[in-house]
Amino acid sequence: MNPAKLHNSLSSVVSIASVDPQPMPIIVRTRPGPVARGEMGALSGFGVDRQFRLMPARAFSADMAEIARLSDDPTVDMIWPDLPVHSWLDEAVPLISVPRVWQSEFTGRGVKVAILDTGIDGEHPDFAGRISAWRDFVAPDGPDAAKPRDPNGHGTHVAGIVGGSGMASEGRFRGVAPDAELIIARVLDEAGNGRTSTVMAGVEWAVEQGAQVINISLGGPPFPSDGTDALSYLCNAAVDQGVVVCAAAGNLGPSGHTVGSPGAAAKVITVGACEGDPATEADSIARFSSRGPTGDGRAKPDLVFPGVGIVSARSGGTALGEVLDAHYTGLSGTSQATPLATGTVALVLEANPSLKPAEVKRRLVDGAEALPDTEPLAQGAGRGDAYHAFTGSRGEPLGGGSGGHGPGRTPPAPPPSREDPRRDPSLPSPDEPAAPAGCLAAVVTGFLLR
Repeated sequence: MNPAKLHNSLSSVVSIASVDPQPMPIIVRTRPGPVARGEMGALSGFGVDRQFRLMPARAFSADMAEIARLSDDPTVDMIWPDLPVHSWLDEAVPLISVPRVWQSEFTGRGVKVAILDTGIDGEHPDFAGRISAWRDFVAPDGPDAAKPRDPNGHGTHVAGIVGGSGMASEGRFRGVAPDAELIIARVLDEAGNGRTSTVMAGVEWAVEQGAQVINISLGGPPFPSDGTDALSYLCNAAVDQGVVVCAAAGNLGPSGHTVGSPGAAAKVITVGACEGDPATEADSIARFSSRGPTGDGRAKPDLVFPGVGIVSARSGGTALGEVLDAHYTGLSGTSQATPLATGTVALVLEANPSLKPAEVKRRLVDGAEALPDTEPLAQGAGRGDAYHAFTGSRGEPLGGGSGGHGPGRTPPAPPPSREDPRRDPSLPSPDEPAAPAGCLAAVVTGFLLR
C-alpha cells in the first residue's frame, strides 16, 4: 500500500474499514496526461458508478485490500472516501423585522443560477416558468425523475431565497434575483442526505448547462477541511471554467476549525450566517455559523449574510421549519445565508456578465461591512452588501468601469438612510408598511438598499 495516495480523510477510516470486509464507496483520481498501454491494471477490474470530466476521476466501491492495490497502481494519483453530505440547516427562532420596500432595476434577468440541493417544488407559484433545467441525481430511474420535485423542502426554500418571484405572496416574499433562470439538480434525498460523488456529478452537470453561478447549501466532512477533499477540488475546477460557486460555511459553530467541504475550497465564495436587524449596527454572528480557519490555516468564511428566520418558499406537502402558510416557511442556517449571496452574484452578473469569478468574489468581499467586535475567522470580511458589490468598493460605476449601466438601464436607487435607533420601535416608519415581520423582503432590502 502507498499511504501517500490515501487522502487524510480516508486514512482516518482505514482502521475501521480494515475490520469490516465490506466494500466502501471511494473516489479515485487518476494521473493527468496520457496513460501507457497496459497501465491501469488495478482500475480495470472495477465497474464505475460515476465518471467525472472536470477532473480525471471516477467513483466506485472497493474493500481495503482492493484500495491497497489501487494505491500501488502508477496511474492512480489520489483516493478519497466518498463521504456523506447533508443540507446545512439549523432551525432557530425566526428573525422578526419590519419589511421595507425593495427597489432595484436589476432582477437577475437572463442569469443562469444552479441550485444543488433536495430539489424544487415545480408546482410552486413562485417558480412558474422559471426552471430552465432539471435533473434528479438521487433517483434518476425513479417514476418521478422527470418532474421537478422536493420531498424534503430545503431545496425549494433555498431556491426561493435566490430567485422566488413572490407570486404566491403578492410579492412580499420575493427572492433576491426574481427573474434569474433556475437550473436545479437534486443531489440530496428526502432526508437531506447524500454522497460527495452525487454532488460532484451535479456540479459538472450544472457547468454543462451553462450555469453562471452555483449555490451549494450543503456540506460534510472532513472538519476542518484543508480544501484538498474531492468536492472542494471539483468546485475549484468549476470556478476555473468561469463559474462562480457560493458554498455554505456550515452549522457547526460557535467553535473554530469547523468549516468542512466544500466551504474550504479556496476559490469558492464561502458564506457564514449573521443575525439581527440589517437596519441597525446590532448584527452578530449566528451561534451555529461555522468558523475558520481551514485545516491548512486559511481564513474562512469569506463573508456573512443574514441567516436566521428567513421566510421563503415551502415545498408542497412538507413541514420543514416554522410553517407560515401553504406556500411559505421560515428556516435558519448558513443554507439560508448562502442563497442571499448567490442572488447577489446574479444581480452583479446581470449588470456585467463579463466579470470573472475572482472579480465577482472580490466585489462581494470588498463591499462587505465588518461587524464590530467580531473576530475575522467568524465573519470574514463582514456582512455582504449588494449595493456595494454593484458599484465596487472604490466607486467604480456599475458595469465595471464602462461609465454606464447598459442600454436603457439606470443605476440602482441610492441607499436609504439608516433608521434612527432612538425612534420608538412600536411606531411604524412613515415609508414602511405596518406588516408582520420575519419575511425575506425585510432581510433582502436591508443589504440591497442601504
